[in-house]
Amino acid sequence: MKKTIKDYNLYDKKVIIRCDFNVPMENNIILDDNRIVASLDTIEYAINNGAKVILMSHLGRIKEASDLINNTLEPVAKRLEELLHRKVVFIGETRGKKLEKAIKKMRAGSVVLIQNTRYEDLDGKKESNNDLQLASYWASLGDIYINDAFGTSHRNHASNVGIASILPNGVGFLIEKEVNILGRAINNPKRPFTVILGGAKVNDKIGVIENLVKIADYILIGGGMAYTFLVAKGLNVGKSLVDKENIDFCKKILDNYSSKIILPVDNIVANEISNSSLVRVATSDNIKDLDIALDIGPKTVELFNQYLIKSKTVIWNGPVGFSEIKNFSKGTKALCETLSKLDAITIIGGGDTASSVINLGFKDKFTHISTGGGATLELLEGKNLPGINVISDI
Repeated sequence: MKKTIKDYNLYDKKVIIRCDFNVPMENNIILDDNRIVASLDTIEYAINNGAKVILMSHLGRIKEASDLINNTLEPVAKRLEELLHRKVVFIGETRGKKLEKAIKKMRAGSVVLIQNTRYEDLDGKKESNNDLQLASYWASLGDIYINDAFGTSHRNHASNVGIASILPNGVGFLIEKEVNILGRAINNPKRPFTVILGGAKVNDKIGVIENLVKIADYILIGGGMAYTFLVAKGLNVGKSLVDKENIDFCKKILDNYSSKIILPVDNIVANEISNSSLVRVATSDNIKDLDIALDIGPKTVELFNQYLIKSKTVIWNGPVGFSEIKNFSKGTKALCETLSKLDAITIIGGGDTASSVINLGFKDKFTHISTGGGATLELLEGKNLPGINVISDI
């Protein structure tokens, strides 16, 4: 069991909290503050216990100087002020005299937000490559380090693994919740245990399939990856997305676990990916050469529901259709409606799935919506996350 923020006396201590404020923004306007809200419990606990709270996060990717202005954390600081009902001092740099002076002036209960940690990637990817000098500098700013950024816990970065290797450390409430809920679901699920896998390519989910097919009772496959499985069964999928390099992998899974793998029996197809395109329902053995399959069909929804309604644990990773476009979001929405009514543990595995179910109006209808896409995938694969692994055990 890992140490948590509750294992430390925080009063008058400089507590560095690594958050995941990697929120979608457009013209420096936050489009979805879910990840900011998810960190509030940990931040407020530190404030209420008299800590000097130093917040860190990345935002987007920084490859060239033009990326800096579009990935500043200043809008996050303003939103945090509204949510915390207190001043948040934003320092628009990742190191230097201005930052050091602001931290020196801090009093118990005050909050400083440091600029996007990936600004340090502009010069030799110091953040992403866990540069020791950078990690040591950041560690020198605090007394205690708390990792509450589940979404980046699968990364070996200076702002998580680096600092935690130097300072007394623990996890925040968000990571504690994520690990407990996902860990229980994978390691000791209430059964029947059903997994829904969607998304584009089989390649992205090979590790997940290999791990969960041994644990789950059923795996329902939708999204673009379903059509590689249908090709593996010898069916024509027209112009649908196919991960050609992994057809043999799909054949092997179908041969070894045919009773567990449930594939679409019908599909919503069109000739182009557009809201204005003409759509029709095609059974999986009657997809035409020019068809693009872009969603599961009504019979598949019925089939999937037969497994879901008797399930006691459901983990869902990957939309089952091209859900950004309304014409192809009906399958994902139908499964949301089913899961929202289940007497079961229902977990949404972060990333695109989380965005889809939230945008469809089901934000509060599941047991848990993970804040981590890649981190959740690696947990589902059975891997250790370096950003959590580095945290001291109790």
